[in-house]
Amino acid sequence: MKFVDEARIRVGAGDGGNGCVSFRREKYIPYGGPDGGDGGNGGSVWLEADPGLNTLADFRHARHYAAERGHNGQGRQMAGRAGESIVIPVPVGTLVRDVDTDEAIGDLTRPGQRLCVAEGGRGGLGNVHFKSSTNRAPRQSVPGTPGEKRQLTLELQLLADIGLLGTPNAGKSTFLRAVSAARPRVADYPFTTLYPGLGVVRVGPGSSFTVADIPGLIEGAAEGAGLGIRFLRHLSRTRLLLHVVDAAGLYDERDLAREVSSVVGELAAYSETLASRERWLVLNKADLFPEDERARVLDELKASLGWSGPAFFVSAETGDGVRSLCQAVMQRLQAMDEDQQ
Repeated sequence: MKFVDEARIRVGAGDGGNGCVSFRREKYIPYGGPDGGDGGNGGSVWLEADPGLNTLADFRHARHYAAERGHNGQGRQMAGRAGESIVIPVPVGTLVRDVDTDEAIGDLTRPGQRLCVAEGGRGGLGNVHFKSSTNRAPRQSVPGTPGEKRQLTLELQLLADIGLLGTPNAGKSTFLRAVSAARPRVADYPFTTLYPGLGVVRVGPGSSFTVADIPGLIEGAAEGAGLGIRFLRHLSRTRLLLHVVDAAGLYDERDLAREVSSVVGELAAYSETLASRERWLVLNKADLFPEDERARVLDELKASLGWSGPAFFVSAETGDGVRSLCQAVMQRLQAMDEDQQ
């Protein structure tokens, strides 16, 4: 199934039923008085976070959703039946916006969480409510109010602790395969990652974290080059970014410091908040270098970047250094949790 992380739908709640104008008519009671019942409330439209879904692909074809209208009131003070509400399942991590106002209506981040996106209309009043000592035969009633109609944008943002960032072919997908059971596509040419991937890394009993991998960024992504920055929204919920750098570029005499700065620039063009998030440097493909040269290569890259944060030299292909990195990440996440308490 194709990964879809954005969809636009129309939702319409049911209108409220109209109040009834009716008079009691029974044998031997010629003037029974008003007995018109109220209309029923219209059904509402709800969104519910379903952990069994991981894409918005279902909304490519079904884009219009409407709840049932409330039934009209009847005589003998019988109220109309309320309209049936509808519940639309969406993936966990779906952000809901109103198209007309661009307002964020809600964020479904927990399994089973519900959000009312269109409220049903209220049922109207029957003429029984208008009787008085001076108006014994009221012929007025109140119609039901219309239900809300909205056009919504659904944005899926993956729920992950760690986000993988870097240029195409840096080894992000290979790293995800190495640390989790996820099996993203990998190959020896650029742009192999087309859709975001998500994996769970288990460091030990009761210790795990989730990792999100997005398509690589190239220079000019903010202006739409390559896959652009469309998938960067999936890093917005992450707590820590791992900036994966392709060490093989040293053999091609590429300027790795410039590549790193370019990715950071594209990140800042998308969101200053995301650009300021804690970021670790991960130099990948250590298996291409002798062990006695790895420390020197990493130090040279850090010096050219002026990097003072954590940095690691790993090989996602062979697993060299990957476990130490994962343990360090787990410790940092636990420290973050303690700081929030």
